[in-house]
Amino acid sequence: MARLARYSWIVLVYNLAVIAWGAYVRATGSGAGCGAHWPLCNGEVVVRPQSIEMLIEFSHRATSGLALISVVVLFFWARRAAPVGHPVRLGAVLSLGFMLSEAALGAGLVLFQLVAQDASAARAFAVGAHLLNTFLLLAALTLTVHWASGRPAVTLERIPGLGRYGVGAAALLLVSVAGAITALGDTLFPSGTLAEGLQADLSSTSHFLIRLRTIHPVLAVMVGLYLATAVWQMARGSELARSHARAVTWFIVVQLIAGALNVVLLAPVWLQLVHLLLADAIWIAYVFLGAEVCAAPAVATEPGLPGQWALDNRR
Repeated sequence: MARLARYSWIVLVYNLAVIAWGAYVRATGSGAGCGAHWPLCNGEVVVRPQSIEMLIEFSHRATSGLALISVVVLFFWARRAAPVGHPVRLGAVLSLGFMLSEAALGAGLVLFQLVAQDASAARAFAVGAHLLNTFLLLAALTLTVHWASGRPAVTLERIPGLGRYGVGAAALLLVSVAGAITALGDTLFPSGTLAEGLQADLSSTSHFLIRLRTIHPVLAVMVGLYLATAVWQMARGSELARSHARAVTWFIVVQLIAGALNVVLLAPVWLQLVHLLLADAIWIAYVFLGAEVCAAPAVATEPGLPGQWALDNRR
């Protein structure tokens, strides 16, 4: 399945690019570039971009469509290349499911006009849900890469530190959702200076999206410190697990620096994209770590039938 593994990597990396471009759409206020139409742009089959916002939004829809097609291909390829019961099939199914829900959430943002300058609580909730689904999609694609590369399935039985890993995963998702809502606030309510921004953040009369901006940095530092220590307690089993733990640790260090710069520089668009991609990288490395720590040996259920898989307990 070497070719499937390479293709899985391509799909994962391509989806990271699509996610970053989606953040660019939000950061530039281009979400309404195609009007309240989906999937067509302004209801037109043949699109003639009439503004930069329309071009940005349409290009995001086009690249997202290609992402969906790439995952559909991954789904059918996994079914053809892997035997029944192989974990890569599960990864491909989950990837397709979360890709479809990702498309539905994106369509909902457009159709309900939760784009451009909308500053409602509904949009904040939708943005958080969209980010959460994006991370679940990345987790599914990461697991597909992991299993297509020949790594064994996972077991949740008798795994030391499993609860600690679950807490870390939930904390990562929480801080990432908070980050998405914070980025929305930065886009809709930009500050002229750092002092002005801090004053607005602490004012009881500010919009709720402005007041929420103080939560994400605090959460990020707390979660970062927790993960930087917890991953090493979970990665004592193998060298590969330790390499994933190192990746998580270094990504966290760089991310905290990028986050601080994002605050000081008043969230320029390019740094918002870097900040998001670093969050994606932390999450992907953390999923790889979990898959390795929870790895269970795979054995054929009958001699001579390598296509049949079963899971043994690690101990």
